[in-house]
Amino acid sequence: MRQGPTITTIAERAGVSIASVSRVLNRLPTSEATVRAVRVAAEELGYVPNSVARSLKSSRTNQVAFAMADIGNPTYVAMVRAMQPVLKDAGFRLILHSTDADIDDELDVLRRLGERYADGLIISPIRLTERHLEAFAEARAPVVVIGSVPDGTPVDNVRADSRTGLRLALDHLYALGRRRIGFVNGPLDTVPGAARARAYADALTELGLPHDPALIEIGDFYRADGAAATRRLLARTRPDALMCANDLIALGALDVLRAEGLRVPEDVAVVGTDDTDLAPVAWPTLTSVALGSAERGRRAAELMLDRLADGDAEPRVVTVEPRLVVRGSTKGTS
Repeated sequence: MRQGPTITTIAERAGVSIASVSRVLNRLPTSEATVRAVRVAAEELGYVPNSVARSLKSSRTNQVAFAMADIGNPTYVAMVRAMQPVLKDAGFRLILHSTDADIDDELDVLRRLGERYADGLIISPIRLTERHLEAFAEARAPVVVIGSVPDGTPVDNVRADSRTGLRLALDHLYALGRRRIGFVNGPLDTVPGAARARAYADALTELGLPHDPALIEIGDFYRADGAAATRRLLARTRPDALMCANDLIALGALDVLRAEGLRVPEDVAVVGTDDTDLAPVAWPTLTSVALGSAERGRRAAELMLDRLADGDAEPRVVTVEPRLVVRGSTKGTS
């Protein structure tokens, strides 16, 4: 089905920001020049405001909620920093909720949308269940999901491309002559853990490297768990590189490698994932796969504004492309 005009396409036609379009459509204060430009663009594109959205305007809270697994994780911090200015410029406050990755808590946040504590919810669950999918379909307010969901799920979705990201990392390590590339992952019952496990296995196959179970260890997405998992891996085998499922795991791996007297990157090269603010201040500085945390947060906020302006539009999926940021933990220079 061909998608009609959205506030994104209106913004492009008018030459203004998405937030400015949202302010005009929601009758919030803005300049007369912006109002004129937006109205002309909307008319040219044939934009028709959603009647349901108009009827709900009087009961709006002008708040958007963001539910994440761990408010202290630098990946989510980057998302929040990117979301807030987009929503604030459109007249919305951003409210935060840390679920501790508790599924029941996430489902409760979704169900309580009917109580109008916020006009919409951006959520990033690390475990995705059938109950989540049912709650998305039954949500009483717009929902945007950061993280992969099955095709056809009736929500707007912003996702990372872990497969390409890990392939970039393993290609880099392979080019450096590394052939025993270990993998320290998070739980396999999580969306990122499962995706990164598949990506690692696929990359080994494509590079012609053997699948050695001794080189794989499962922990959790925290520094201490990453350290414990690295100790278990080193106790049974010696890799010449470690691919880590996030930067916190990688920092734990660096702690253990130093304690074991192993040089990074001379003895063991290390790559993290997410390219958080911690990567450039690690010692050595950490090579990491940038999955666009800030970009995912910004795009999620924009999708939410589009959805609040037109509740009838077809759900959209946005994929943020990864890149590899090479630093001292693989190259040997800071």
